Order: sequence, then C-alpha cells, then structure tokens
Amino acid sequence: MIKPCAPTSAELRRHLQAARAAIHNDYHDPEHALPLLEQEARLVDAFLIERWRERGMDPAVALIAVGGYGRGQLFPCSDTDLLFLLPDETTQTTLDQVESFIGWLWDLGLEVGHSVRTQAECLTEAGRDITVQTTLLETRLLAGNGAAYSALVEAVFQHLSPASFFEAKLLEQQQRYDRHQGSINKLEPNVKEAPGGLRDLHMILWLARACNLGHDWNSLHKAGMLTGQEMRKLKRAEQMLCSFRIALHLVAKRREDRILFDFQNTLAKRFGYEDTTASRASEQLMAVYYLSARIVAQLQPLLIQSLRKRLYGEAPIAARILSEHFVAHGHVLEIAHPEVYEQTPSAILETFLTLQQHPELTTIGASTLRALWHARPHINAAFRRDPDNKALFMQIVRQPYGTTRVMRRMNQYGVLGRYIPAFGKIVGRMQHDLFHVYTVDEHILMVLRNLRRFATPAFNHEYPACSQLIETFVRPEVLYLGALFHDIGKGRGGDHSQLGKVDAREFCENHGLPAEDTDMVAWLVEHHLTMSNVAQKQDVYDPNTVVSFAQLVGDERHLIALYLLTVADIRGTSPKVWNAWKSKLLEDLFRATRRYLTGATLNASDALDERREEAQRLMRLRGLRDDAHQLLWKTLDPVYFLRHDASEIAWHGRILWGRFDKAEIVVRARPTEGEAGLQVLVYCPDQPDLFARICAFFERGGYSIFDAKIYTTLKGYALDSFYVDIADGRDTEYRDLIGYIEFELGQLLQHPSPLPAPPNGRLSRALKHFPLPPQVLIRADDKQKLHILSLVAGDRPGLLSRIARVLSAHAVAIHSAKIMTLGERAEDTFTLSGPALADPKSLVRLETDLLETLRL
Repeated sequence: MIKPCAPTSAELRRHLQAARAAIHNDYHDPEHALPLLEQEARLVDAFLIERWRERGMDPAVALIAVGGYGRGQLFPCSDTDLLFLLPDETTQTTLDQVESFIGWLWDLGLEVGHSVRTQAECLTEAGRDITVQTTLLETRLLAGNGAAYSALVEAVFQHLSPASFFEAKLLEQQQRYDRHQGSINKLEPNVKEAPGGLRDLHMILWLARACNLGHDWNSLHKAGMLTGQEMRKLKRAEQMLCSFRIALHLVAKRREDRILFDFQNTLAKRFGYEDTTASRASEQLMAVYYLSARIVAQLQPLLIQSLRKRLYGEAPIAARILSEHFVAHGHVLEIAHPEVYEQTPSAILETFLTLQQHPELTTIGASTLRALWHARPHINAAFRRDPDNKALFMQIVRQPYGTTRVMRRMNQYGVLGRYIPAFGKIVGRMQHDLFHVYTVDEHILMVLRNLRRFATPAFNHEYPACSQLIETFVRPEVLYLGALFHDIGKGRGGDHSQLGKVDAREFCENHGLPAEDTDMVAWLVEHHLTMSNVAQKQDVYDPNTVVSFAQLVGDERHLIALYLLTVADIRGTSPKVWNAWKSKLLEDLFRATRRYLTGATLNASDALDERREEAQRLMRLRGLRDDAHQLLWKTLDPVYFLRHDASEIAWHGRILWGRFDKAEIVVRARPTEGEAGLQVLVYCPDQPDLFARICAFFERGGYSIFDAKIYTTLKGYALDSFYVDIADGRDTEYRDLIGYIEFELGQLLQHPSPLPAPPNGRLSRALKHFPLPPQVLIRADDKQKLHILSLVAGDRPGLLSRIARVLSAHAVAIHSAKIMTLGERAEDTFTLSGPALADPKSLVRLETDLLETLRL
C-alpha cells in the first residue's frame, strides 16, 4: 500500500484560503458577526493543531492562543496572536524548531503575531508592560504542554494586582481617548479604538476577569453588575460593532478599523441601505454605528464605577445632603434613594442642574447612572409639558457655569434628545458637506461650547473682542438657545434654517421666554449663515454692503448676537475652516455695521473721503511727503477706493510712489494682519490672461488664494491684490517666501509664456466618494453695470486657474474674486464684466463651459 504524500505548503495555503473565503462568502447578516469570529477561530485552531502534530513539535513546548484570538474570536484580516511557551531549560534544537514553525506558518498564509518566552519571561514582561499583562488574561491552549499552560495561567493571576491593573487600564483608556479627541462622533471613526468602540467593551471584560468576575456579559449579569436589559443592549452593540469591523476587513482586504469615506458607500450597500430623498445610504449606515457606540459610551462608565466599588469597597465618606433628591459622597453625585426618578421624574433634569450648581461634583455615581438610564422613558410629551420641567431646563441654560459640560452629558445619556425631540433626530446624523468634521449633534455642542468659552474669564485671551461683547450681553441664554437650534433642522429636507426657526420659536414660546427673546432666537436660527456669507462673498468695505447688512440686522443687539454666533459656528465646523483672514473679514463687517447702527454716516462720498484721509495719514507715518499720493490717485477712480481699505491704499501708495507711470512690473508681498498668510501686490501693464497666470503660479507652489481684488487703472495698468494662504507646516520663514514670490512671479510676468496646463492633483477622499455637483449662477448686480458669478464645487488643485481660463476665453474681465474654501468645498464669487454677459446665448455658453470645467 502506497502511503499518501503530505500536502505541499502551497496546497495547504490554498486550502486555508479557500476555507476562510467560504466563511466570509457566507457572511451577509450582522446578526451572525460573533458566530463568524468564532467559526474563523475554530478553523485556524484546527489548522494549527494539525500542523503542530505534523511537524512533531517538542512536547515540552505549549502553543497558546492569546489576545483576541485567545478570546476565541478572529477577524478576517487580524493577526493570529500566538505564545510559544518554552520550558525553563530549552535546547537550541527546540528553539530552531519553533523558529522554523513560525516561518512555515507565514508561508502557509497566516499573519502571525508571536512571542516565544518561558513562564518567568512572561511574568517579567507582564510586570513591565500592561499590554502583555492584558494579553495573558485571554489565553487558550491549542497544543503541547498542558501542565505548563496551567501553571502559567495560575502564575499570571497570582502576580496580578487587580487594583494596579484597574488603574493602569483607565490611564491607557484616557490616552486612547485623547488620541481620538474624546468623541464618538467623528465622521471617520475607528470602530476598534475610538470612544464607544470595541476596545471599550474589551476593557470591561478585562477588568471583570482581573476582578475574578468572569469573562463575558452573562457572568457580569449573574454577578449583579448588569441588568438583563443592559446586558442585551451591550450584546447588541457588540454585535453591530463587530459586524462593522468584519465588513471593513472584507471590503478593504486588509486590517482596517477606520470607517473611512472610501468604504462607507460600499458598506452601506453591503448592509442593504439605499439612498432616500432625506438621507444617503451611508448616512443611514453611520447612524447605526453611532447608536451602537453611544450605547457603549453610556453603559461603560456605569460598569467601571461598579467594578471600582467592587474592587475598593464603599468609601467611608459621610453623605452630604444637597437637596430632597440628591446627596454627595465626596465628588460623586448620588440620588437620595433608589426610587427618586420613578417617584419624581423631574429629578432627571434636576440631576444636571445640581451638577452645575456644585462644580466640585465631577462624577455621577454608578447607581444613579443606572437609575437615570432606566428612567429616560419618563421623558415623554407629558414630561415636556410640565411647567416645572420647563423651568428646570431654562435654569440649566441660564446657569453661569457648567452648561457645556451638562449638555454633553445630557446628550451622552440620551436625555437631551428626548427632551427636545427635534434634537433627537439629529443625534448621530452625518454631514457629508465636505467641511463639517462632526455629526450634527456634536457640531451643535461645539458651537455652544465656543459661546460659553467667550463668557468664561479663563478664556478671555482667545477671542478678546468676543469675550468683551458677551460680557455685557443681557440675557445671554438667547445666544445659547440660538446655538442649540441653529442646525436642528438638518436632514429633514428643505431649508434647515427655516425648519429650525419654527422649532426654535415653538420651544421658546413653550418655555415662557419674552416675545423679544423668542423673536431673537428664531431670527438667529434663520440667519445664522447670513453674516458669514456676506463677509466671505461680498465686499465688506463697500458702504452699500454695510448698509444693506445693517438694514437686515436692525439694531446693535441683533448684530452682536449674530456676530458671536457666527464666530462660534465657523469655529465649530472643523479646525481647518477658521483662520485669521475670516476673523478679520467678520470683525471688519461687524465694526462697520456697528458704526452705522450707532449713528455714523456711511454714504459713499463721506466713506471715501474718510478712507483717503486715513490712507494719507498712514503714508505720512511711513515718511512720505504730504503730496506723495497725488499722481497715483489721479489714475484711480472711486471704485478702487471702495474696494480697498485705508491700510491697503497706503501700502499701494508707498510701494508705487515714483514708479506708477513707468512701464515696469512691480511685485511686492507682506504678511497679512495676524500673519494669516501673505498679501501680494501686482502692478504691471495689463496683459492677456494675467489673472490666470498669477493663479497658476500660486497653485504650482501649493498656495491657496482666498481673496483677490482685480483693478485696472485709468492708464491701463493692472493693480491687483491677492491674499494667499500658506499651508500649515511650512518651515520657510515669511521673509524667504516673500523674496521667492516677488522674484519668481515678477520674472514670470516679465517673460510671459504659454499658459501651463492646470495641475492635476488627486481629489481628496471625501470629495472622491461624496462628489459635490457643481453649481453656477451668473446674475447682474443691483446697478446693472457688472455681473456676479457665484459657483459651488468640490475644491481641487488648479480649480481657480481653470475658472480663469474659461472666463478669459469668453473675453470676460474679472474685477474681484472672493475665494471661500470650506474644507473640500469651494464657494467662490467673482465680479465680472464683458460683452458676453449681456448676450443670452453667450451667457448660456459661458455657464455651460464653467460647469464642464468644474466637473473635470
């Protein structure tokens, strides 16, 4: 009889790959997530055990599964973590055998995370590294020396200090939270490491095991640490989080734990979601993720506190009576008796008011958290109609301290969304607008936080002007309610500002706010985008712009409120959206409008005279004689003085003094106010495609233009100003960069060559997977002299020079450009003139060409 040949490494590899693929191909239902992980672990178990037997490994060595694999779970692309436990006396032959076995496993297609240690070495490493100690808590013997494995498990628990392990894991968790900015509501969360992710669930089970309370949720339930309802919710959340991670591995075909934009559409399709008129499929998918993560984030603190109490016992601290319903044990808030919320549901809101009124209380006790969590169904229509509850909520809003902190907690525990049902609808709602980096609820709370920081003396140094304004603002709760409702209408279809205005007015009327404050809150919600749009899309130095905006605002109180909300809103969208240039535009618009509202004259003639006088004064301060401005200004018409402020006019006059009528090219640059970037002056005889050439120059250098003022003097010279953003992280000093721009751009304009092709940089991931349909609108201005081009498109390298090429090809002149980039979204406004704009057919062709270039 012929003995069959052993399978080759290639055959074993194919067999393993096919078996794993079969498991993956059968996976379609999130309900089967945990069974898949267990099935994959069993498959690899059998494979390893058979290979161990085939190789005739030293029986003194133990092959042990550790970590997640030791837990009996294996994700599709995760490492197979193994410990090779050696006897104290190990021969070189055994070491060589183990090394060869590990290499063979890699050849067979297993990505092995391995350690090779004796028991003593395991204990030494565990004492040094909490990660190793954690790994050794989750082990399974696969093959080899069972007695050595049992001895290791016993030794690990003998050397384990539950208290030290508990504190070390809490510190590790805090460091992990810091890396993820402490929020579950990022748009591309890490399903494993982010707050509310799988690692938070694992941590509870590690702590439970260290405290000898079992290793699964059933054990914690039997130990009285979890109610049946809490256990079921945690199991459901774990199932969903595991299903996300499994699907990520399968879609990415690698170990990927971030729910990146690249995968969200594919994952949504895989889980059976489809686009609707109200929301994208990916938004529906992510809402499920956020719900699961929120359950974990709500219940984990409760369990940690319960474990702490089990570990350390009850602290011998006398209860300090705070009210009929609450007591304090040190820094911990507790309910006075277990039935507080059941007997007095209004105590739910009183919980958060008490935290505000007693800032020394930093924690809600475990029993109180559990009672609060289970009492949430009491927050119903009758609860919301109760005058006492309305008064409590308004007390929370009006408190001088702790508003942001308790609003975040109310949101985390699901109270805020129940009390304000419209808020509940935007909890966990994605914002695929290419510039918000948070979910809608998180963004709203960030805006509220920003307003509260304006009102906090410790942060007066951040935005002194805003802090000064809010300090004297009577009844600032209207600002906080404006923040709470400004985006609450998102995701329902239609104009979210109008929808939110209705919600805000209804809330304010139901909560007894005076008619004046109700009107202001509704007005703030309706117009929360107006000031930003005016500042970034119109000329804030044009008196007509200021007068028009002032007429909308109506009075100084409305102006201050809108200004504070606008600054807080922009800063709450993304760290990348706010910059010193936007700050200056808003502040200049605010100051000019305030002067007008308080009685200053803003007719065009007087404004120009004031601007000229101030420019002359600034030029004299720089040592120029009194008549230095005259020859240059004779070549400038009133439009120039309307578009430029006194500082710019004085700078232009100083640079061009003595050379304005010479046929030379002048390029000068200086840091902008606040050093937000550079202001670049270009003065030269006008030439074809000048704007496009300058744009192309800055684009090739990686600099973004965020504002441009294009002007042609009465003598046919271009006098253009560009405001250029310098990308973060550049180590080039401004003086070196200024020298480079002045020389290189001057040479380019001195020796013009054919326009280079626009750069073809890669699209951002967000724009690639959530494309923004371009929009183009061309309309005549109010005086019917110029035309306004407004466009919206996904930002990309070379966008501005592409637009300039199209306009140049249609013989359209650019007078000004407002370049507003919001993350990956470009919203640009141009002031134009040219014969093509007056001819309907030519205008249609221009719009068509612009749309075409924006789609490229």
